[in-house]
Amino acid sequence: MRTRVALLLALGALTLPALSQATFSAPDDPGPAAPAQSLAAKVAAAPAASGERRPRPKPKKRQPRRSLFPIARVRASVALRSRPRGRVAARVQPYTEFGSPRVLSVAGRRGRWLGVVTTERPNNKLAWVRRDHRALRPARLGYSLHADLSKRLLQLRRDGQVVKRVRVSIGRPGSPTPTGRFAVTDKLRGTDYGSYYGCCILALSGKQPHLPPGWTGGNRLAIHGTNAPGTIGYPASAGCLRAGDSDLHVLMRRVKLGTPVFIRP
Repeated sequence: MRTRVALLLALGALTLPALSQATFSAPDDPGPAAPAQSLAAKVAAAPAASGERRPRPKPKKRQPRRSLFPIARVRASVALRSRPRGRVAARVQPYTEFGSPRVLSVAGRRGRWLGVVTTERPNNKLAWVRRDHRALRPARLGYSLHADLSKRLLQLRRDGQVVKRVRVSIGRPGSPTPTGRFAVTDKLRGTDYGSYYGCCILALSGKQPHLPPGWTGGNRLAIHGTNAPGTIGYPASAGCLRAGDSDLHVLMRRVKLGTPVFIRP
């Protein structure tokens, strides 16, 4: 008897592996069974118990929107018009009168026309050029300058965020600093024009309509240094914004031609 049992077990050990390698499908066999759901998945799919709060996923941090300002680099002579399809008010060349590459700050748009800030137009008056003009090369800037005359403060902003604050002097009584929107047209060494300009000059598109009596220094607005640092923070200039040399060095490195400059009372 024991011999028959041992023989049957031996035969089973030989035949079972062979059977396990075969595949059998009944006519209504649905096929291989789906893998068993993990315990973690079952718990996540199960409804929360009464009164139990399931932790919510942390919301993703929103990336700050970039505040980009359009500009147009001038590569050949361009006609500036007083309004879209209007008369030609002036023509500009690829370089400014100071020898800098000419970059126009774009402040408006009407259809195919761009309103640009330029010295050839009065303060806060735009010149208009065709957006598809072959002599214009469009680009965008992230930096902007914002001056608050009442606080004697100039802010450098990047993507709308303040990255530097600069104490400045402003126009004296009778020659107040003009307000509005302007643009940086040139980056110059102050020593080339006189010690009273300090290290550096950021020339602006705006002009001073109320020059002091006897003034011979020109009517262009600028942000520049000074050889009288004690006047910073006071109304002491002919209309320009004066700052310390250390601050001007930072602005000269970061600010590019065409950067918009907003000056408010």
